[in-house]
Amino acid sequence: MTSIECRALGVLRNARPVLEDISFRANGGELIGVIGPNGAGKSTLLRAMAGLLPSSGEILWDGGPIKTVPRAERARRLAYMPQEREVHWSLPCRDVVLLGRLPHQSRLAGPSASDRKIALETMDCMDVARFADRAFDTLSGGEQARVLIARMLAQQPQAILADEPVNGLDPAHQIGLMQTFHALARGGQAVLVSLHDLTLAGQWCDRLLVLSNGRLCADAAPREVYAGPLLREIYGIETLPVEINGMPSVIPYKTVS
Repeated sequence: MTSIECRALGVLRNARPVLEDISFRANGGELIGVIGPNGAGKSTLLRAMAGLLPSSGEILWDGGPIKTVPRAERARRLAYMPQEREVHWSLPCRDVVLLGRLPHQSRLAGPSASDRKIALETMDCMDVARFADRAFDTLSGGEQARVLIARMLAQQPQAILADEPVNGLDPAHQIGLMQTFHALARGGQAVLVSLHDLTLAGQWCDRLLVLSNGRLCADAAPREVYAGPLLREIYGIETLPVEINGMPSVIPYKTVS
């Protein structure tokens, strides 16, 4: 089963550490939430794991250095969705989603019937199939976000790194996306998502990686994270632990003075 492991991962920016000594393992079958205040290092962690930032330490894929995995193979097996999703394409949405199939195509071949079927299935999953022939740049921000998520899902990777994927989505589509991630994890994929919504994190994630000031403060189940003083310490807020459908959540109700 797929695994991605960070060992003493570090990232410098302008000679200043923005990630320090991050070690954890993400296994296929798990949906892992990455939480923490603004500037904690969530986006930096996911970008480094995707190979988009120079880093120290080790990143392992299935026990071996990810750097030894050929780029083409990595593109098939690992999907990364950045937080910044402002794009200005006039392509039909169907073609935008089909871009997710490029790693699976030979250099000169166009999309196959199978590629088109997969693209339509992921568009249906993200409730954007009705936009298949619409120009991407005519959609609202939330609709564009769902098309880009469909493109990522069309890649059919073994691991997903998604940076704040629910941003810009209405509540129904936020829940729908987390349900999709949960189902993908249960199907054997390793899924890491950064989140600011602590309710969604508690309801859907198997584990939470809690970052603050570039360091990993906790790697534990949501119930354990929410029961202790950690949220108060890193966010500077008071929270009320609650249960929703038998799953842990918290209600933030004031800042710490």
